[in-house]
Amino acid sequence: MKELSPNSTLSHYRIVSKLGAGGMGEVYLAQDTKLDRNVALKILPSDVAANPERMRRFVHEAKAASALNHPNIITIHEIDESNSIHFIATEFVDGATLRQQMRSISTHFGEILEVATQIASALAAAHAAGIVHRDVKPDNVMIRQDGIVKVLDFGLAKLVESSDQEVDPEAETRAAMNTAPGVVMGTAVYMSPEQARGLPLDARTDIFSLGVVLFEMLTERLPFEGSNTNEILASILGDKEPLPLARFARDVPDELDRIVEKALRKNRERRYQTAKDLMLDLRSLKQRQQVEAEIERSRPPHMPQVETTSEPFSTVKTDASPTAPSSTVSTNRVAGYSLKWLVAGLILAVTALAFSYFLYFRKQGSAIDSIAVLPFINESNDPNTEYLSDGITESVISNLSHLSQLKVMARSTVFHFKAKDIDPRAVGRQLGVQAVMTGRLLQRGDQLIVRTELVNVSDGTELWGAEYDRKLSDSLSVQEDISREISERLRLKLTGEDKKRLTRYDTTDSEAYQSYLRGRYLWNKRTAEGLNKAIEQFQLAIEHDPNYALGYVGLADSYALLEEYAGVPTSETLPKARAAVDRALAVDDSLAEAHTSSALIYQQMWRWEQAEAEFRRALSLNQNYATAHHWFSIYLRARGRLDDSLKEIELAKEIDPLSPVINQNIAELNLLKNDLNSAIEVCKKINELDPTFPGAHDELGFAYLKLHNYTAAIAEFQKAVELSGSAGRYQGDLGYCYAVAGNQPEARTILKILEEKYERHEAIGQYLASVHAGLREKDRVFSWLDRDFAQHSGLRMPFVKWWFTFENVRDDPRYADLLRRMGLSA
Repeated sequence: MKELSPNSTLSHYRIVSKLGAGGMGEVYLAQDTKLDRNVALKILPSDVAANPERMRRFVHEAKAASALNHPNIITIHEIDESNSIHFIATEFVDGATLRQQMRSISTHFGEILEVATQIASALAAAHAAGIVHRDVKPDNVMIRQDGIVKVLDFGLAKLVESSDQEVDPEAETRAAMNTAPGVVMGTAVYMSPEQARGLPLDARTDIFSLGVVLFEMLTERLPFEGSNTNEILASILGDKEPLPLARFARDVPDELDRIVEKALRKNRERRYQTAKDLMLDLRSLKQRQQVEAEIERSRPPHMPQVETTSEPFSTVKTDASPTAPSSTVSTNRVAGYSLKWLVAGLILAVTALAFSYFLYFRKQGSAIDSIAVLPFINESNDPNTEYLSDGITESVISNLSHLSQLKVMARSTVFHFKAKDIDPRAVGRQLGVQAVMTGRLLQRGDQLIVRTELVNVSDGTELWGAEYDRKLSDSLSVQEDISREISERLRLKLTGEDKKRLTRYDTTDSEAYQSYLRGRYLWNKRTAEGLNKAIEQFQLAIEHDPNYALGYVGLADSYALLEEYAGVPTSETLPKARAAVDRALAVDDSLAEAHTSSALIYQQMWRWEQAEAEFRRALSLNQNYATAHHWFSIYLRARGRLDDSLKEIELAKEIDPLSPVINQNIAELNLLKNDLNSAIEVCKKINELDPTFPGAHDELGFAYLKLHNYTAAIAEFQKAVELSGSAGRYQGDLGYCYAVAGNQPEARTILKILEEKYERHEAIGQYLASVHAGLREKDRVFSWLDRDFAQHSGLRMPFVKWWFTFENVRDDPRYADLLRRMGLSA
């Protein structure tokens, strides 16, 4: 293509000057004549524009990149074509590339950390949107004159989910390697090993590339040896780890050395798993250096030296007392001058010392008030003992959560890190806790070996470590010992009641305890099969120990959820659940878990006042119990107290920030408040944390439905059905969506499926009522809801008050009458 000349026009852009050229085309500075602003125009090469498939893919990916709204990502204004010239218009960055700035910042750790942190922040945002850059290098990073970093060329990125549109990676690698000997500035030398091998890519490839860039910023050389690109690629693909950072850069902080080494690990399972984790480590190091620099600046200056003279003191003139000897006057003047600096120096020294003392004892000497207990690793290589490693973890969490002065991360948050190669300090920073506990469990016959370690997040020191070698029959005492010793190492001042909670056995029967652990392991699967098997285990637990309070709580919780996950009417399960929880409370009235379960069952009985009293009793016993906050929030929603409901679910999130179901409830409340953008944002974050969780897709479906984006809504509801194994509740929502979107045949197909499930006791009437509501068949809606009422479908029936599928029947008198019969106001 012929080069564009100054003052020529392309669409509504006037060319100012050529900025450069690269593999993806020429770049021009241009004036947007419509909006009167400078832009950068990238002209796509003719071979890209002439290939329909490549062009379609490029436009698809550029559109995705244009949706990224982040201060460190260059803004894409437009993708267009004029006079057969395809171009992309972006914001114009007034600055220089990182390549041009490299030498000037190579000796300034603060600037390097700032640049790297901003790049990592940009990548974290892109990865959250499912976009991998694949070409992170100094040439694709601009630094504005005000220090703001901009990452360019996300047009080269691929969508993680669009594997069917992937460019042949081996061909790309071969093209990247086609570089003259001795030239090491090309894309290839920043490739991760998996990218160089042509393997499927994910976000971790960008982390490796950023590690290369960070190493280069610090040393002005690449981390892998070679005289040309091919040799460097061979080094990347080889077994040798990168060259030591300290070999080329003096006075590099140990923490920075560790960060770079972890980013450059060739095995991506051992590398940083997210750009956010890398960003947090970089930011933490930068803040630490700033604090240390502040302390250094606050130290007193050196005492100024008093200049001496060769002349005798008697020659010094003074206006002091005329009778005073001149030598005395001179000495006093010097002494006064010195004393002034001494006092000032002491003040500064004491201030600095106090500040240092505060920082030190805030981290080291005072009680640590927050902890995350990570899932114990099962080293037995036997999946049948998984319940034991999970169960001991959960028991320790439960024990510690009863200590009012200690914030303990909940089970569902810490189990997000199960079976992942993680850095405990990075997890601690992500969760905002001061200490992290890790553990390993090995079972050999009837021998149980448990190793534990407690790490101080602030500096990585080991606060405590222990090994327990016990008989399997002593597994109950292990979790008790761990809980007690942790509280001692955290310097917690325990009351007599606290100590009682930590040392109290819930059962003295080891077989009862192990059955309970198996039951909770199965209950947490949240499936019909899991709940039924959990009931068997909890029954075994209480057969071994008829006074085992937690065994009865587990039994009650299982019955309480059977309607939700197995479609069993509450009329069949409610009496069993109530009897089990009443027995638990008779054994131990101080158990927060028992009062929470009791509250849920009262709620299913539509005994609203008793339910609220039980929720408040549970929270007075254990403010750290996320489930109590979570279920109380749902109760408050049914009572129409949305602000209180949001407050409780936010408290649950503080304890359990990574719980998909808790975050799903936040999304639901945003939808009820018609804050669709917040709801969508929360759901996307859930999908990032757990792509297999159906609830987030269900809420996204309702958000898109409210926006009348039926195609996107249907896709999300279909995903929820698929991920849930065709659960009735999600099929009902999909059927409703089909009906609202005008696709009656599909809606009626789902009705038929749900009718068959209803006959098999695998669905409740509310799911069918939802589809009929979408079809605007009100008589059928209330016919199915009345069936549920007759069956006393206690858990789901109150959802009618606020669930989105019933919005168009709330003006019907039968709706107000149904709520009245449940004890709720319309």
